[in-house]
Amino acid sequence: MAEVKVFGSWGSPFSRRVELALKLKGVSYEYIEEDLSNKSPLLLKYNPIHKKIPVLLHNEKPIVESIVILEYIDETWKGSSIMPEDPYQRAIARFWIKFIDEKFFTAIWKASWNEGKEQEKGMEETWELLTILENELKGKKFFGGDNIGLVDIAASFIAFWVEVLQEVVEIKLSDEDKFPTLHKWSEEFLSCEVVKECLPPKDKLFAFFQARKKAITTSKSMVYK
Repeated sequence: MAEVKVFGSWGSPFSRRVELALKLKGVSYEYIEEDLSNKSPLLLKYNPIHKKIPVLLHNEKPIVESIVILEYIDETWKGSSIMPEDPYQRAIARFWIKFIDEKFFTAIWKASWNEGKEQEKGMEETWELLTILENELKGKKFFGGDNIGLVDIAASFIAFWVEVLQEVVEIKLSDEDKFPTLHKWSEEFLSCEVVKECLPPKDKLFAFFQARKKAITTSKSMVYK
């Protein structure tokens, strides 16, 4: 029986974070795909409060919430650290992760799946947040310095998922001319072999977002009939 298991979903940036951290640490694991429309008894058993992925199971002990899991991985297994050793820098890393998770996802979703003024507001919010991240990255290869760190892993959604999403919804969110530092970071990040191993198939993700867009469009047209 595998010592480490990951309950995740193929298209989730949150479960992909966990896989990336484990691969960076050189930890072998068993991946268990969850159908989020029909959650397994094991998922509900190991995460009875939130009933969500990802879940890391280590020696039959469950850990939930992606960032909590990432810190657990870093503290449990030796190898390249994904968290700064300095307490102040660790606090700063936690701040940026919280910034990404609490602000960015809300803004990008508003920009992608709304119309009119709500969409414009979402795009403005997204550009403002990207500008802040652009300034934070200046002078650095990665958010973690010379190597991929916890903030880079948390920001993987920006590097990959946003690029696919904006193709589907036909809006420009991450502009190379506006955000050259972020664009360079994204290229560096996505060129890493270990990162490539942890990304979902682009064509499958594109189709998933297309289906979501079609469902939303159909739903709106039925409302106004």
